[in-house]
Amino acid sequence: MIHNWLVPAERLRALPPYVFARLDELKARAREQGLDLIDLGMGNPDGTAPLPVVEAAIAAFEVPRNHGYPPFEGTASFRQAIAAWYERCYNVCLDPDSEALPLLGSKEGLTHLALAYVNPGDLVLVPSPSYPAHFRGPLIAGGELYHLHLSAAQDWLIDFSAIPEAITRRAKILYFNYPNNPTTATAPREFFEEAVAFARHYEILLVHDLCYAELAFDGYQPTSLLEIPGARDLGVEFHTLSKTYSMAGWRVGFVVGNAQVIQGLRTLKTNLDYGIFSVVQAAAETALQLPHFYVQQVQERYRQRRDFLIAGLGELGWQVPRSKATMYLWVPCPPETSSTDFALDLLQQTGVVVTPGNAFGDAGEGYVRISLIADCDRLGEALRRIQQAGIRYSEKVAV
Repeated sequence: MIHNWLVPAERLRALPPYVFARLDELKARAREQGLDLIDLGMGNPDGTAPLPVVEAAIAAFEVPRNHGYPPFEGTASFRQAIAAWYERCYNVCLDPDSEALPLLGSKEGLTHLALAYVNPGDLVLVPSPSYPAHFRGPLIAGGELYHLHLSAAQDWLIDFSAIPEAITRRAKILYFNYPNNPTTATAPREFFEEAVAFARHYEILLVHDLCYAELAFDGYQPTSLLEIPGARDLGVEFHTLSKTYSMAGWRVGFVVGNAQVIQGLRTLKTNLDYGIFSVVQAAAETALQLPHFYVQQVQERYRQRRDFLIAGLGELGWQVPRSKATMYLWVPCPPETSSTDFALDLLQQTGVVVTPGNAFGDAGEGYVRISLIADCDRLGEALRRIQQAGIRYSEKVAV
């Protein structure tokens, strides 16, 4: 007999299994069996936060007031650092008091934005594949999803002209993300201009995830949605310090843009949390003020890993495009092999962990995402194991 109070709310039962939690279970089981795992699954940067960031946190610990509740809207100095960062990087001037809000990581903010603005039955446009928080947040809020299927043939860009008129007239929000997780796709400025024109015409809120802003290579400079004239009237943009500054466990990010939307999210969050530990905000403020050479070092680290792994996979039959940004490779599965089966085969036969593409939506089927979160020696060991297991990519023969 199952008691009524043990039955979870429909909003939980509507959620598909969270693949990263399932991967953690499989990894734990593999470790129990003595496997030396090379975990390239999650986007969890290796290494520690920069020394100046750590030192700023230590100094902030010595300030008694930092051990109390922080301001709901974040510390004034952190919000000012966010605004200064946007002006320096994108020539976008923000009001730190109304157009910037610190978050407990961007995932928290992306999900809570849906709770703040999606009513049951509201239609939300979400690309597939996409970062899970983009579709799980609206699902938790009771929204109806319309999946925009992306493809390699379209360079993984949204084709606004392909969205049915009946759908666009109902849509309330569009979530999107370039540079893209998981596909590594980048979008030209013209795409963002088209997105703003589309949203203005149909009165749709744009929610852009710019979490990989600094992880760009070979001279490529990502575009901020807020660079586009009029974007601030109908959109917000999320960012995180997890990736560039190796602060994933610190849980700190922010959202900027439309003041009314940010006020709505702030109102919701005042009823759910007490904000970010002031010590973490002091550290994050320092991170955003680091000299540019630090970011260049991070970019070079990921560029070297990208080139090394693409070359090694090429020797095994894969032709992987040279990504312009992010910390991932988006790699096709061998023909007639599902992404789940391929990821499980790699784990069981080699101890190499990757993320199946279907974790990011149905249109991610046929791919796996590989995170560049290990040094080249470790990536070389992963390639050696794959080769020894006889796993190769072939257009004709499935593995």
